[in-house]
Amino acid sequence: MIIGAQSPALSMGSGSSGDTSGVKAVSHATVAVVATDSLRLATLLPIVADTPRTRPKVIEVSDWYSRRLTVHRVVAYATVPVFALQWAAGDRLFKHGADAPTWAKTMHRVGATSLAGMFTVNTVTGAWNWWDSRSAKEGRVLRTIHALTMLGADAAFTYAGAKLSNEAETSQPKRQEHKTVALSAMGVTIASGLAMKFWNR
Repeated sequence: MIIGAQSPALSMGSGSSGDTSGVKAVSHATVAVVATDSLRLATLLPIVADTPRTRPKVIEVSDWYSRRLTVHRVVAYATVPVFALQWAAGDRLFKHGADAPTWAKTMHRVGATSLAGMFTVNTVTGAWNWWDSRSAKEGRVLRTIHALTMLGADAAFTYAGAKLSNEAETSQPKRQEHKTVALSAMGVTIASGLAMKFWNR
């Protein structure tokens, strides 16, 4: 609509062709409506201000971070076949006790010693890298949960090997407890490792 233009409907309502008071009244009302709508629209539109872009915070880690991470991953993968051997040998010992085959007894001792060394290496490298990346917010919760669960697995393996292994040789309940604790620690280790592999991006 052109503000102030006279329409046929408006001229017919006037007393004479020269009377334009009705047109002026409508025109003023139209201007008021347009001004009100413009003000209302201005209040609805967001005011875009030029804001300076913040630079992403640079997280610095030591040069050995990636090297420790590589060692940590290789050792973690190597524990999986050792877990399988430990389960096979431990199952023979659990079912047959002192009558278990010699390979099972030997393999179980070798496997336990190997796991102790592997978990020591991964505890040191993992804890070191966790501390080195403590300032990085992305993935911090997952890394912390992984660290805590692995410390729990460390404690469980230590308890199963240092205390329960000797008692399991002469006690069936202790043998069952040794098996339960060891398998639980293996399960926690594998689940925590898979979580880091798939979700720690």
